[in-house]
Amino acid sequence: MKQLFRNTAIAAVALTVSLGPLQVAPAQAETKAGSYLAGRQALFDSNYDQAAQYYTRALTADPRNASLMENLVLAQLALGRIDRALPVAQQMERLGLRSQIAHMVVVAGLIQDGKFEDLLGRDLENLGISPLVDGLIVGWAEMGQGSVSKALAQFDKVAEEKGLRGFALYHRALALAQVGDYEGAEEMFAAEDALLTRISRRAAVARAQVLSQLGRNDQALEMLAEVFGAAFDPGLTDIADRLAAGQDVPFDIASTVSDGMAEVFFTIGAALNGEAADDFALVYARMAVALRADHVDGILLSAELLDSLGQYELSDATYKQVPREHPDYHAAELGRAEALRRAAKPDAATEVLEQLARDYPTLPAVYSVLGDLKRQQENYKDAIVAYDKALEFTETDALSRWFLLYARGISHERLKDWTKAEGDFRAALELNPDQPQVLNYLGYSLVERREKLDEALDMIERAVAARPDSGYIVDSLGWVLYRLGRYDEAVGHMERAVELMPVDPVVNDHLGDVYWAVGRIREAEFQWSRALSFIDPKDTDGEADPERIRRKMEVGLDQVLAEEGAAPLQVANDDG
Repeated sequence: MKQLFRNTAIAAVALTVSLGPLQVAPAQAETKAGSYLAGRQALFDSNYDQAAQYYTRALTADPRNASLMENLVLAQLALGRIDRALPVAQQMERLGLRSQIAHMVVVAGLIQDGKFEDLLGRDLENLGISPLVDGLIVGWAEMGQGSVSKALAQFDKVAEEKGLRGFALYHRALALAQVGDYEGAEEMFAAEDALLTRISRRAAVARAQVLSQLGRNDQALEMLAEVFGAAFDPGLTDIADRLAAGQDVPFDIASTVSDGMAEVFFTIGAALNGEAADDFALVYARMAVALRADHVDGILLSAELLDSLGQYELSDATYKQVPREHPDYHAAELGRAEALRRAAKPDAATEVLEQLARDYPTLPAVYSVLGDLKRQQENYKDAIVAYDKALEFTETDALSRWFLLYARGISHERLKDWTKAEGDFRAALELNPDQPQVLNYLGYSLVERREKLDEALDMIERAVAARPDSGYIVDSLGWVLYRLGRYDEAVGHMERAVELMPVDPVVNDHLGDVYWAVGRIREAEFQWSRALSFIDPKDTDGEADPERIRRKMEVGLDQVLAEEGAAPLQVANDDG
C-alpha cells in the first residue's frame, strides 16, 4: 500500500535532503579531539545517546563549530529530544549556517509554538528543508492562518511538481476533512479507483473516518474489507466494531493543523522506510512524534527503525510509549519482543509474548512470533504448540497459513517426526504451490532421506528458478544432482552456491564431496578444510559434522561411505 509514496519518496525527498555533516573543518584543539572522535564513532554506530554526550562536550570547547553543532542536532533529534536540539539549531540559523537538519528542528519549534505566520515568512531558498516538505508545511501553515483557499491552492501547486502528486493530494484531502468538508475529502479518496485510499494504512483509516462522519458506516466497513481483507488486526477491528455498531467514528488523523504537519513528516518517513538509510527515515518519524505525542504510528515506526539500527534498548523504550489501552498496543508489544530477542534477551521476549497471548488469546500473530522465538531457541516442542495455536485462529483459506505450516513442518522435522513434517510441507504447498522456501526445504529433505529424488529435483529446480541468487537453494540443486549420481552436472551449481555463501560450512563441505566424486581430490580436501574452518564450535545442531569432515580428509569419501554402510559413489547412467 505504501508503493505510491515509496516510488516518489527517494527522488522527491532523499535526494534533496542531506543529514550528513557540513563540509567544514573538524574540531582541531587537542583538548576536544577525543570528544569529537568519540562522538563521530558513536554517531557512525547509531549510538545517539553517547554521540550527544560527546558532541556536547566538544561543542563546549568550540561553540561555533558547524560540524559539531549539526551532528549534535542530529543525535538529539534521533533520540526524540527536540527541546535539546532546538537551541543549537536556532544558533546555527543565527550564524547563517545552512543545514537542512537544523532547519527541520527550527520548523518543529515554530509549529509547536503555533507561529504559522513565522513559518510562512521563512526564506525557503536559504532555510528550506526540501521542496516537498516545505511545500506541504506552507499549505498547513495557511490552514493555521485560517486561509483554507490559499492552503488548497498550495497543495495543488505541490501536486504539479513531478513525483509529488500523491503526497500533495493526500494532504489536501486531510485538510478538507479537517474543516468539515467530508464530501470533498471523500471525493478525493474515491477518485481514480480509490488510489489515495490504498497508499497507506492511515489513508484507509482516514477515509473510513470520513465516511463515518458522512453517516456511511456500511460503506466504510466494505472499504476496509476490500483494502485489508477479512483478517483485521486489533486496531482495525476496533474501528470496524464501532462502525458496525453504528457509532460515530471521529476524524482524528489530522484534527488540528499541527496534526497535519506531523502527518507531513510521518508520511515521508514511512515512505522512506526500507528505501533509504534507517537513520534518514528515523528523523522524520521522530519529528512526527515531536509534533504529535499521540502519533502511535510514528512511535511504532521510530521503534522499528531503532531496532534495525541495533539500538535495542532505545527501541524497547520507544515501544513502551504506546499506551496499554491503545488498539495498536499489540503491535508495540510484538515489536518490543523482537527488539528483546535481537538484544539476546529471549526470556524477556518470551515473557512479553506470553503476556500478550493472555491479553489477546485469539490473535494468530502472537502465537506465530512466539513459535518463531521457540524455534530459534531449538525448543521445537513448544514451537509446535505455539504454531498449533496460530493455525487454530487463522482462517482456513488465509494465504498466511502457508508460513505457519512451513514453520511447524521444520519443527516436526527437527524432532525427527518426518510424517508430520512432510504433511505440513505439502499442505503449505497446496496454499502456495510455488513458494521457493517450502519447495527447497521439502526437496532437500527428500534428498537427504534418499526418497522421491525425481520429485525432489523438480521441486528444487522450481525453487532455483524463483530464487537464482539464493545460496541455500542453489546448494540444494547441486546436492540433489550429486545424490542422483549426476556429478558433473552438480559441480557448476555447487561452485555457484559457494560463490553466493563463501563461508558457509555445509555448502563448502558439499562442494568437497562433489569434487571428490569427479576425481578432483586435492580440491575436495581443500574445500573440506575450508568447511572445518567455518564451523562454529558452539553450534551443536549444525548439519556440518566436523568429525566426519576430518575423517574424509584422512581416508577419503569412499572409505567414509563404506564405514557408514552407505552405497558407494556411482555415476548415473544415460537415462538418469
